[in-house]
Amino acid sequence: MENDGKDSAAADLTYASYLALDELLALQRPRSDEHDELLFITIHQTYELWFKQIMHEVRGAMRALKGDEISRAAHRLSRVRHILKIAVAQVDILETLTPLEFAAFRSRLATSSGFESAQFRELEALLGVRNPRLAELLPDPASRDLVHATMRAPSLWDAILQWLAARDYAIPAEVLSRDVTRPYEESGAVQEILLGIYREGGEVANLLEQLVDIDEGVQEWRYRHVKMVERTIGRKSGTGGSTGVEYLAASLRRSLFPDLWAIRDRM
Repeated sequence: MENDGKDSAAADLTYASYLALDELLALQRPRSDEHDELLFITIHQTYELWFKQIMHEVRGAMRALKGDEISRAAHRLSRVRHILKIAVAQVDILETLTPLEFAAFRSRLATSSGFESAQFRELEALLGVRNPRLAELLPDPASRDLVHATMRAPSLWDAILQWLAARDYAIPAEVLSRDVTRPYEESGAVQEILLGIYREGGEVANLLEQLVDIDEGVQEWRYRHVKMVERTIGRKSGTGGSTGVEYLAASLRRSLFPDLWAIRDRM
């Protein structure tokens, strides 16, 4: 019997080759001889990997909802919250970088900025942020197109509303048929339905709480990011000419799922 090559390929597989460690560990390329620049690069590359994983989990949850696989959807959304906890904890490591240590290599960043993270902009869009101007901050046309496309597609909240409607909750037709390219606006009718779900309890209410966990996690990450930037560069403009702390602080006032927060004082 001929060997199709699969067995030999499996035998040749190692920890390093499976994880492509040679390529991965060659991707940290400091532009200065400063000791602390490697930490800065490593942390931000790790964030990009987590952003990729979060989007994978959110899209997986949305697919599960289409099949009414509520346990699977809830599991994937729970994983997102745990990843966000790790993302927040990583700020602790980045904050070991003192202002003087960062200043020693900051000029090597030139005009590059975290504002140019295409994955974070795509993640925001997947979670419901609708601000095309943010996509225009991306220098790469393909990345801009991808973020714009995500803003034109239903968000996680849209998927939740469609799923609730499929479960015979009376989500208003005008909410279900809304223009998903526009920011979601609070709905009193939706809030009444959500209140009823919470009062019933059970797996649907638990899944909605997963969304609150995610919203809170994103806000916590934004807050820690704001304070880290303020601690490191003060009120100076960010790299790339961004407004730095001022812009980041303004982002703290935005919730991803406003209906879920609006009902809190009525429970």
